[in-house]
Amino acid sequence: MSTYDDETPLEFFEEPETLEAPGRQRRRIRTPRGGGPRRPSPPPPGAVALARLAGLVALAIVVVVVVVLWIGSCQGQSRHDEYKSYMQSVQPIAQTSASSLDAYAKQLNSQKLTLADLQSKLTLWSRQQQEDYDKALRLVPPAPLQAAHQQVLATLQLRAIGLARLANAFAAGGSKDASQVGALLAKEGRVLSASDLVWADLFRVPATEVLRRQGVQGVIAPPSQIVTNPEVISAHSFGEVYARLHSTTPSGKVTGVHGSELLGTEAVSSGQTKALTVSSPTTVDVAADLAFKVSFKNSGNYEERNVPVTLSVTVFGKPVLKPTPTKKVPLIEKGETKTVSFASLQLPPRAFGANATVTVIIGKVPGEVHLENNKASYLVFFSLPSG
Repeated sequence: MSTYDDETPLEFFEEPETLEAPGRQRRRIRTPRGGGPRRPSPPPPGAVALARLAGLVALAIVVVVVVVLWIGSCQGQSRHDEYKSYMQSVQPIAQTSASSLDAYAKQLNSQKLTLADLQSKLTLWSRQQQEDYDKALRLVPPAPLQAAHQQVLATLQLRAIGLARLANAFAAGGSKDASQVGALLAKEGRVLSASDLVWADLFRVPATEVLRRQGVQGVIAPPSQIVTNPEVISAHSFGEVYARLHSTTPSGKVTGVHGSELLGTEAVSSGQTKALTVSSPTTVDVAADLAFKVSFKNSGNYEERNVPVTLSVTVFGKPVLKPTPTKKVPLIEKGETKTVSFASLQLPPRAFGANATVTVIIGKVPGEVHLENNKASYLVFFSLPSG
């Protein structure tokens, strides 16, 4: 009888139970959700930090650019202010320095001016140029304008020297002929003309170029011209001035031959000219353009200044023009003829249809003795033009 159990062979053929490996997790397979987009995968480690670093670098660059631009802007404004301040300091010096000959011309219009007075004035104007030089010497120009600024100083020196020499030349004239003194004065006057060239060509032109190169806008180098009329410093003009002043004593008494001569008077209306006469009435058609032209001559030996010429109209001895028109001739040289015109007379109705008198008087000049040829009275009949 067998000792083996009948079921033993069957157990031999049975498969053992499947055991999971320890520590190994089973992968869970997720079923995709219906139709939506998949969630993006997270950035790799370190990408966020790298992006932040790039942003900080970009911000730093922007800050640096802004600072550089701001500094450049401040430097540009500072440069502009520096040049502007300098030119504003030069401006009044340029103006006062250039005004000396204008003051000289105005002094010549004074009937009481003497040679000693003019010499004193010229000396004063020379000292003023020296004062302007001292002011300019204290200025501190921008470095690129240092060379141009030296020409400002040179200009003021030339003007101080020129005016002082003019004063000395007037004083040293003595008994010399007026033409000789005029030539000497004109030689000294050329120093003043030279000062204008120095200012214009050696200061203003280079300074303008510096401003352009530095990019400074709205700032200009000021002009300064002391000789605006070359005739003022000509030998002829100086000679006439010396002759006139030399005939005036220090006390103001005028010597020599002085005087004016009335040559004639014309009435001009509607293109027609009629010469007035003292012997018979002249019919004058009164139109809107009616004017009386008075001609006179300097019959003396010296130039005269501010010569008054007066025209009056009377009817039955009563003036019809109020105020009586008077004009002054600024300058008339010896032997010269001048014509003075009186227009826009506004004649009243009572001037028409009656005999009127037109009187012309050339005013007395200092030292004039004979006045018989300075005045004339003309008989006139005013009428309206026919048609």
